[in-house]
Amino acid sequence: MLARGGGVTVWRQIAETLEAEIAGGGLPAGAKLPTEAQLTERFGVNRHTVRQAVKSLVDKGLVRVTQGSGTYVEAKPLTYPIGVRTRFSEIVVGQARDPAGKLLGFRETGASEEIAEALGLSPEDPVVLVESGHFADGVPISWAVTAFPLPRFARVPEVYAATGSISAALAACGVPDYRRARTHVGAAIADERDAEQLEIAAGRPVLVIESVNVDPDGLPIQWARSHFSADRVRITVGG
Repeated sequence: MLARGGGVTVWRQIAETLEAEIAGGGLPAGAKLPTEAQLTERFGVNRHTVRQAVKSLVDKGLVRVTQGSGTYVEAKPLTYPIGVRTRFSEIVVGQARDPAGKLLGFRETGASEEIAEALGLSPEDPVVLVESGHFADGVPISWAVTAFPLPRFARVPEVYAATGSISAALAACGVPDYRRARTHVGAAIADERDAEQLEIAAGRPVLVIESVNVDPDGLPIQWARSHFSADRVRITVGG
């Protein structure tokens, strides 16, 4: 029952009720919240009040809104270890979730100074920039911009589009194994692009990880800047 006219607004009472149901398991991870109409009927309030309550849960990172589908309870954060071998698919599978990768776009261009330095190139040397999204059980975990030297890695976009795997794309270009040479971890506030790709509210925290991978001979082959939803991963650093 909602206490009207008290010290706690009605929308906050609704939010606290739903939050308690999430914490208690009544709304488990991955569950779809009742529709706006159903919540309106349940609590005897208008749609605006329900929207305020749901927005507060989104802002806390407890639920996510998927356009055209509904609002879902967020899963337990994914433990994401960073070490010499960092493989997204292996990390996700190891926690009993289903990994997926999606090609968002690509283009061939000259290397920026930052990318050239990371990959041991000269500025304006040709690279292919690949934008990709990464998912666990269909939930966006991260999106990234990745650079690969040309012409060696010209097939990366084609193979990645077909497999959703960077490892498979590199293998198709003659690099069956690789290791992490450098990782920088930072933080930022989600902008419109982050909000779109990660299905989070703009202004939520994101983790920004810049990395360089090298082939077995120690030659830099991949520079990446990845944006992770901070509510969906727990970064650990180690071997």
